[in-house]
Amino acid sequence: MKFLDEAKIFLKSGDGGGGCTSFRREKYIEFGGPNGGDGGRGGDVIVRGAHGLNTLIDFRYAQHFKAKRGDHGRGSDMTGAASKPLIIKVPVGTVVLAEDKETVLADITEEGQEVVLCKGGDGGYGNARYKTPTNRAPRRSDPGWPGEEMWAWLRLKLIADAGLVGLPNAGKSTFLSVVSRAKPKIADYPFTTLHPNLGVVYSRGEEFVIADVPGLIEGASEGHGLGTRFLGHVERCGVLLHLVDGTSDDYLEDYKVIRGELEAYGEGLDEKAVVLALNKADALTDELADERRQALAELSGQEVFLLSGVSRQGVEPVLASMLDYILKDRIQNGGSHDEDGGTEEEPAPQGYSPI
Repeated sequence: MKFLDEAKIFLKSGDGGGGCTSFRREKYIEFGGPNGGDGGRGGDVIVRGAHGLNTLIDFRYAQHFKAKRGDHGRGSDMTGAASKPLIIKVPVGTVVLAEDKETVLADITEEGQEVVLCKGGDGGYGNARYKTPTNRAPRRSDPGWPGEEMWAWLRLKLIADAGLVGLPNAGKSTFLSVVSRAKPKIADYPFTTLHPNLGVVYSRGEEFVIADVPGLIEGASEGHGLGTRFLGHVERCGVLLHLVDGTSDDYLEDYKVIRGELEAYGEGLDEKAVVLALNKADALTDELADERRQALAELSGQEVFLLSGVSRQGVEPVLASMLDYILKDRIQNGGSHDEDGGTEEEPAPQGYSPI
């Protein structure tokens, strides 16, 4: 299935039904009177978080969503039926933006969460509403109120606990394939990853989700390479794993490039907790690897892990450090935890050996 994380759609709620002009015509009733009913309310347009969806591909083939209008009122004081709401199912993590792509209309973060985007129009009054002692035969009835309409953008931001960032070919996809069952494309050329990948990791009896996004290059915030379009998928992460290619001659500059692009993107990414790792340590001698690790630690001002996805060197300490930040983030955001501060343990799938 093709991955699609952005779509533009048109929404229109239902118009209200018109009121009715009607008079009673009954035998043995000397004076009839108005009995026109009100119109029914138009249907709302509601967006709902649905289980089992992980892409917006459905909105490539259907961009217009219009709720039905309410029924018109009828004689004998019969009110028109209200229309049912039109429910649009979207993946959890979807943000609904106005046409300017800046104003947030809804942020769907939970399954079953519903937000009304367009309210249906109210039904018009029938002539029975206008009967007064001095106006006993009103012939006035009102049309229904029109519904709301607008263009909106859907933008999917994956719900992940951790995100992988780094330059192309920094080893992010390899790391994801080693620590989870994900099977991302891996090759020896840049931009192998063209869309985000998710992997579920089991470590220390805990489970968390890692998101791998396409690599950044210098100038990504200005649209170079694949730009920063996919960084929205790591905005909700509790921690970022920044992988630096240890075999690069400009590994210190590589680190600066990614930090600069995260700051240019904003949205709080530059303030998130970061686990920094010097990757591809298996291709370096012990002396060179330690030398480059110390140089990177001095530049960044934080601990640097030596890591190799191929040989699994340093994988456990990196996952442990990431998990500490993730558990802390879950507690701050009101996650499910036991009295000891840990999350409720979920059984790992059969046949899976946790790292």
